[in-house]
Amino acid sequence: MAKLHFKYGAMNSGKSDTLIKTAYNYAERGLPTLTVKPAVDSKGEDWVVARGGARRRVDVLVEPDEDLRTRIGDAAAAQGSAPLQCVLVDEAQFLTADQIDQLFLVAKVDGISVICYGLRTDFLTHVFPGSRRLFELADNFEKLPTMCRCGSQAEFNCRLVDGRHVFEGDQVAIDDGAAVTYESLCGACFMREQAAAGTAVIGAGLA
Repeated sequence: MAKLHFKYGAMNSGKSDTLIKTAYNYAERGLPTLTVKPAVDSKGEDWVVARGGARRRVDVLVEPDEDLRTRIGDAAAAQGSAPLQCVLVDEAQFLTADQIDQLFLVAKVDGISVICYGLRTDFLTHVFPGSRRLFELADNFEKLPTMCRCGSQAEFNCRLVDGRHVFEGDQVAIDDGAAVTYESLCGACFMREQAAAGTAVIGAGLA
């Protein structure tokens, strides 16, 4: 039976690179796939872009109000080739909870494997709605590790604006190589940065 998978990790954990490699492995064996990305992720436009430079064209760029199962079905029909074997989703945290439900139906009703790649939490340590629903529905989870600047495993995504760590703002602010960037930090380094900023994202109610 087809499964819904969620591969998650902090920034720089190689999620997009892993997606691109997985797509290549399917293509090498002649097995059709579709690559999906939320339209809200404007970085790379209609490409999945890995930090190492690898790129893959997106087949379905989905808006928040669209039925993702329908979009996948239409795109698969347009391919006109062998039956679709796998749907690969980049930046899955930006999907709505309803769209995650639709991916579940793609796996369980349509019999097509779905592999989602994304972040667990935002820069304020809050779970993204799409990620929360994936943790509720996915058959399998895999954590993709990455390192903090101190050498420990990074768990948190810290936002920088003009090179300064910030702990306020909208949940979604795309890393576009300009003012907004992100750094993956371990818990201890995250706590040091929030202290330096004079705020308390973690532990605010313990003072």
